[in-house]
Amino acid sequence: MDTIVPPAIEEYCAAHSSAPSSLLEEVQAYTTRNFTDAQMLVGALEAAFLQLLVRTTGARRVLEIGTFTGYSALAMAEALPADGQVITCEIDVERAETAQSFFARSPHARKISLRVGPALATLGSLAPQPPLDLVFLDADKESYLDYYERSLPLLKPGGLIVADNVLWYGRVLEGQGGASEATRAIVRFNDLVRRDRRVECVMIPMRDGVSVIRKR
Repeated sequence: MDTIVPPAIEEYCAAHSSAPSSLLEEVQAYTTRNFTDAQMLVGALEAAFLQLLVRTTGARRVLEIGTFTGYSALAMAEALPADGQVITCEIDVERAETAQSFFARSPHARKISLRVGPALATLGSLAPQPPLDLVFLDADKESYLDYYERSLPLLKPGGLIVADNVLWYGRVLEGQGGASEATRAIVRFNDLVRRDRRVECVMIPMRDGVSVIRKR
């Protein structure tokens, strides 16, 4: 079960959502040509969704865990007000350099702070004030629970954590008997969030699954 939403349906949804900027299109094209794991890009549909969340919540301070080649960070920066900030974390130097090269060409570059290194170390260095308005979680699945627990105290009441890949190509249906640690980690994460009285959440079958989690 590798496809959650039929490709033709996803393409139709993307075609009937706000279009990405020309720079975002360039990031996608470059990543597709040069990275064998280009499927990790959030894509135009999810980027439009993130932009809408940023705008409608009035977010000013955003944390992204998992930069990859910079597509989602750029998308959110485009939606932030002039004094907004995206702090984006990437552990892979090559990916970080690629992302930074695109950030530098954006009129929104001043809003983006790229931190290279383990995301948990970055989280440990962030001051609690001002609080985060939105966290986008899209990194190694085995650490999702750690990222979640470290992010939640830094998030304002009413702030959002948006977690990507929560359906994990449909493998979450395997439960704790799943073949991989990543599958088991996502199942544990999904179960904990659903039971967590500190938040309310909704899981959306967009692309590979997106959970929108609101801190009470």
